[in-house]
Amino acid sequence: MMSSEKNPTRTRILSATRTLLETQGTAAVRMSDIAKAAKISRQALYLHFPNRAELLRATVRWLDEVYDIEERLRPSRSAPDGRTRLNAWISVWGGYIPQIQGVARALQAMRDTDAEAKAAWDDRMTAVRHGCAAVVSALVADGLLTPDLAEDEATDLLHALLSVQTWEQLCKDSAWPQERYIAVMQQTAERALIRTV
Repeated sequence: MMSSEKNPTRTRILSATRTLLETQGTAAVRMSDIAKAAKISRQALYLHFPNRAELLRATVRWLDEVYDIEERLRPSRSAPDGRTRLNAWISVWGGYIPQIQGVARALQAMRDTDAEAKAAWDDRMTAVRHGCAAVVSALVADGLLTPDLAEDEATDLLHALLSVQTWEQLCKDSAWPQERYIAVMQQTAERALIRTV
């Protein structure tokens, strides 16, 4: 796959796709719409992305590049213990949701009737679940995971707790400040996942 930094046309396509997803709501974002927004021909668009599914997946992955998610994850991945990793993971992912929320909302709205949007959404949510699994594994390694939950159950619970939908309900619908959201998610996850002495 060509790097966005070395290919300005690809970057323009991805940026146009993001803008359309954020502004069109549940309306289908067609390849012709994207080509028009990127100011290129449909043929040129298909040279970069052979199908819409690949383009949607590339768009959500490109957001990870734009917001340097790998660097942002460093504190979680290098945490000295499971509890620190849990709190760092929640801080990173919880802080990332507002930046991708527009695209996430569009893909969620489209996924029941649009297989390509569902594939793009599932691709990213699988990556988030892997992050949750790594955190839970660190808790297990430290002997901190509550005996009330199996490792897979703890991963499922953390993944659900940190869903985009939960963030939207608390921060958008209920107007929680971002800092409060992060703090409460950290406290809630610790109480749910970490064994009491």
